[in-house]
Amino acid sequence: MSHRHLPSWLKPAPDSVVADNLKLGKWPWLDAVHLLWSVWVFVTPVFSGGFTLRWTLITLWSYPLFLLLYALTLLASRRTAPLFALGMIVLTFALLPVYPSGISYFIFGCVMLRTGCSRSTTRYLLELVALNIVFMAQAMWIGYPWQSIASVPVLSIIIGLIVNVERASSEKDAALRLSHEEVRRLAATAERERIGRDLHDLLGHTLSLITLKLELSRKLLERDPARSQGELAEAEQIARDALAQVRSAVTGFRAADMAAELASAHLLLESSRVHLRHAPPPPMPGWIECGLAMVLREAVTNIARHAQAGEATIVLRIEGDAVLLEVADDGRGGVSANGNGLAGMRERVAALGGTLHIDSPRGAGTRLSVRVPLGQGDAAPARRERIAGQHASAEARA
Repeated sequence: MSHRHLPSWLKPAPDSVVADNLKLGKWPWLDAVHLLWSVWVFVTPVFSGGFTLRWTLITLWSYPLFLLLYALTLLASRRTAPLFALGMIVLTFALLPVYPSGISYFIFGCVMLRTGCSRSTTRYLLELVALNIVFMAQAMWIGYPWQSIASVPVLSIIIGLIVNVERASSEKDAALRLSHEEVRRLAATAERERIGRDLHDLLGHTLSLITLKLELSRKLLERDPARSQGELAEAEQIARDALAQVRSAVTGFRAADMAAELASAHLLLESSRVHLRHAPPPPMPGWIECGLAMVLREAVTNIARHAQAGEATIVLRIEGDAVLLEVADDGRGGVSANGNGLAGMRERVAALGGTLHIDSPRGAGTRLSVRVPLGQGDAAPARRERIAGQHASAEARA
């Protein structure tokens, strides 16, 4: 059932745990897996008096209430989520004199107390200690066995710290990934703005001059055809010069592409817990740098998404009359010849006039090698135009 058809009080708040999972593309109720530990509600009677009618009746209303409080903890905003965790703890204190199974509700409440909340670990630990002191005092007054009294604080504090440290680490990783996407988006926006300013500066005066020439030619067409033809010829030459300037500018628009792409690759892989080793890129023609940067982006994305690697290496160097790009990882390997976007990379490399080789034995990582000749003569301009067109399309999609 979609969230639009849920009651308003069951819809996830924008800053809730469920909403955060949805933003990251995860199953919204991923944290519900911890409910498997609630099996102890039904195991406890085996050690404390059996499955009596009283236990059955209390379980029939308290367990659904506990599940509701648990769900609300995941659905509520960061400000109110701890209140529902406290509700589990209050439920435990109310039931403790007659319902030992309620101890499980207390442990869940302690673990969930920090859900979605930004309180420090030290403050959270002090809260756990205070709550467990209250629990032990009530349990001793009721007459619970010392084993139960001693085990509950140990379980609630240890499990609470472990779960919340893992959650804090996951939130930091998620924030880093979102930061990476934001950096890329802002970089793409800034790049488009820079290109727009450069094209305006480059073409604004030229197009105005062509317009004036054409208007003058139209006015002179009947009175002085020869001069009109001369104005048209000048306008044509100005247009040709402008086209040459635009082609030259497009080639240089992305001169820093590889350095920026390496920095982006480092951020993406480190956020995916993949250690990246690379060196600064050597100088190379802009049209080659632009094309290889797009190939590198695709290769690094594949490592982050599919490789399950711990370390990656990027090597970019000049070998004789060619530029060599090598991207290697120590992941699971087994990449097919055209899998994971390799077909698209082959097309990009072919547009550069180069070759791509993939070595990916199963279980032994993947090594991608691209070799692009430092083309001279008539072939290079045509390839430059193809690469500029490909890059413009990639930026438009971004």
